[in-house]
Amino acid sequence: MQRGWQPKPGDQVVRRPRPEEIRPTTLSVPLRAARPHLLNSPFTLLLGLTILIAIGTVLLLFPFANTTGEWTPFMVSLFTATSAATVTGLIVVDTPVYWSTTGQAIIWVLILVGGLGWMTMAGFIYILLGQRITLTQRMAFRESLGTTRIGGILRTIRNLMVTALLLQLIGGVLLAIKFQNKFDWGWPEAVWHGLFQAVSGFNNAGFTTIPDSDSLSVFQQDLFTLGVMAVLIMLGGLSFAVMAELVRVKRFSRFSLDTKIIVAASVVLWVLGAVIVFTLEYDNSSTLGPMSFGQKIVHSVFESITARAAGFSTIGTGLLGPATLFFIIGLMFIGTASASAGGGIRLNTLGVVVATIFSSVRGKDHVNAFGRELPQTQVHRAITVVALGILLVFVVAFVLTGTEGGQTRFISLLFETVSAVGTVGLSTGITSDLSTIGRLLIIVTMVIGRIGPLALGLALVHHEGRVPLYRYPQERVRIG
Repeated sequence: MQRGWQPKPGDQVVRRPRPEEIRPTTLSVPLRAARPHLLNSPFTLLLGLTILIAIGTVLLLFPFANTTGEWTPFMVSLFTATSAATVTGLIVVDTPVYWSTTGQAIIWVLILVGGLGWMTMAGFIYILLGQRITLTQRMAFRESLGTTRIGGILRTIRNLMVTALLLQLIGGVLLAIKFQNKFDWGWPEAVWHGLFQAVSGFNNAGFTTIPDSDSLSVFQQDLFTLGVMAVLIMLGGLSFAVMAELVRVKRFSRFSLDTKIIVAASVVLWVLGAVIVFTLEYDNSSTLGPMSFGQKIVHSVFESITARAAGFSTIGTGLLGPATLFFIIGLMFIGTASASAGGGIRLNTLGVVVATIFSSVRGKDHVNAFGRELPQTQVHRAITVVALGILLVFVVAFVLTGTEGGQTRFISLLFETVSAVGTVGLSTGITSDLSTIGRLLIIVTMVIGRIGPLALGLALVHHEGRVPLYRYPQERVRIG
């Protein structure tokens, strides 16, 4: 074709692109799997708790940690460190008798860090270092803190730390003033014991350093101390998110669904527990029997408050009747609110399961509670947590029956098992008599009970919002 060619009148011009002009451009990009960050994995909970327990175990081994001046037996040190780090409160030696002030201080730090939680501590370290937090990490922090919003998560962590430490400090000061007058101690000793009891109470740990106190039995006539401890236990079992909403909103009708479930379940269980303990132990000469009517009410309420979380007791747990022990087993299994210092399957889980049962009985396809519909993913998660919790209790109690059978009553073994699963710390008095295998089993159970529900939540964070690519054909099965 000559340069400058022009079509003549009537010519039809057809233009076709050359192959090299229409061939698509192909870029080779290597696919890289997303590397999971440490904070995004549920294994970080196990890692953090394991490191904390290991440090506590090593420190408690040294002679300066106990009053005998000799090296602490490894199993005693490991069991105590695990119980403190998981804020359980089960003990194999008497804390105020066996452990020195240094040993008690180590236990106090373990309780403080273990109660706040590894995820909270990690978030606080991020704040101090000025590190940037990714979206996935924010979702992980949201799950561990029990909040519903991703935005402002660092501010939430900072407020949680400040609020928790401030409440424990206030409780410690109040108790120190009372102890200084009650036991005629000097201020340094009174302040130390006040702070220890306040931290142990708020974090639902159940440890006590008061000599000859038999948990809190020495305070049976001291309504002030019992009142301060009860308030600390309740606040620690509600979680920061619920406390913040109670202060900010103040009206039940405007609470979020999560807060409504926690508040309603807490009140019902506190009242129901007090009524059951009062009724069953009213004539028991070893517990409430010798007390006045008013004292029976006070101690019934306190036992109901502490049974789901803290593990303190003003009446001998081993002296309670079998029916009362069995009911307290149920309270320990339920536990406290999600993202709180306590344990158990959590009040939130109980609320979802109860709502599911009511919806199923009424023939509804969707689960509703307080005028809101619950996502199916949360219903499935709640059922999973309850089922796994029951399975864990069954396996541990079954093994303990074989290793500790002998003269130990099954109700005591079951009680010990659920106390470890729910990280409560109440015991009928068999903890120190457990064999090495039994103690190791309880140690593992306390760790699982502490991190299990949260680890399951973190494991499911990455799957939230994903739409399945395909579904299987439906087919009905016979139920009932």
